[in-house]
Amino acid sequence: MVMKESQEKIERDEPVPNFELKGTDGETHTLADFADYDAVLLVFTCNHCPYAQAKFDLLNDVADEYDDAAVVGINPNDAEEYPDDSYEAMVEYVEDGRIRYDAYLRDDTQAVAEDYGAECTPDPFLLRNEGEEFTLAYHGRLDDALNPDDEPTEIYVRDAIDAVLAGEEVDLDFMPSRGCSIKWK
Repeated sequence: MVMKESQEKIERDEPVPNFELKGTDGETHTLADFADYDAVLLVFTCNHCPYAQAKFDLLNDVADEYDDAAVVGINPNDAEEYPDDSYEAMVEYVEDGRIRYDAYLRDDTQAVAEDYGAECTPDPFLLRNEGEEFTLAYHGRLDDALNPDDEPTEIYVRDAIDAVLAGEEVDLDFMPSRGCSIKWK
């Protein structure tokens, strides 16, 4: 496990790249599939990383709590070197209820992770639905628990989602997310 912190590549309020990725439901998804949501929490994550695993419950809870915000996990890791991150393993995580996001997508080419500048798992990007496009509202930590065994005392992502849903700017500075490095091919 190599710990890594995220970097800023996309500026706030900039349009974000679209994608076309296979989901654990067998369907291909793009950002347009989430046009009915005011916000999309796009999280580059995986199955095997202890940092990502430590956030499964938080992300599942956020997916359950918000009707107007979708939680979309994207797994970009090299599945040949890390078979726990294979598409089949992702499906298993969804089927057994460990992951209950609105969608869990596979970034086989790793192009989407590169386009967003994702560095680690988890690396969250909160998107604002502007009608014709999605823009970046927040990129940073999900909460203040920096290590897998830490208990969070502040959940930044809820504050960020609440701001987006209220039509307000997110009043959080960039704080790099921390997790396992993305396993590049």
